[in-house]
Amino acid sequence: MLQDTPAPLAERKTLARRSAAAARAKLHAAAAKPASEALARIGADLLGAGGGRIAAGFHAYRSEIDVMPLVTALSTSGWIAALPVITAPEEPLIFRRWTPGDETIPGHFGIHVPQDHAELVEPDIVLVPMLAFDRQGYRLGYGGGFYDRTLETLRAKKRVTAIGIAFAGQEIESVPRGRLDQPLDWILTEQGAIYPARDQAAKGPECD
Repeated sequence: MLQDTPAPLAERKTLARRSAAAARAKLHAAAAKPASEALARIGADLLGAGGGRIAAGFHAYRSEIDVMPLVTALSTSGWIAALPVITAPEEPLIFRRWTPGDETIPGHFGIHVPQDHAELVEPDIVLVPMLAFDRQGYRLGYGGGFYDRTLETLRAKKRVTAIGIAFAGQEIESVPRGRLDQPLDWILTEQGAIYPARDQAAKGPECD
């Protein structure tokens, strides 16, 4: 009996990105500010005192949920904040120390980054933006592979926790993925934390 051949991974990802971007834009238009504030309250409570550990955030791009209120809350709770910087198309991200309120400069895609003299750091937790996520802990990015390369590099050096940041409505049944796609440790939304089905034994975020 003939069976349908699955579409190539790249094609499936392209279609999924198109749909996910439209869905996220609607979520952002409907509740951007309250969702960001709720995410900050929940995230700050879950992560607790930083004790000098490093948390890498990001400046929202397009309709991404604004994670800056959370980064600010973590900064006041003993976390050292950092922001990602793109250095080249096929390279991992680097991270520079940044305190909320510090001056930034425009980087790739117009996203603001710390000034060039800011200290380079290696984060203990990485807040990861996305277009969509699933219950297995995988995310759909924009296709550049920056966070996948970065997480692979960091995880080879140290224990690092990757926390996907999203509106709850960005969840989809299954993210198309390949062998290079790095899983998230957990996902944080304005409705709470989601722990991947592949690791149901986990009782909560581990960031030390």
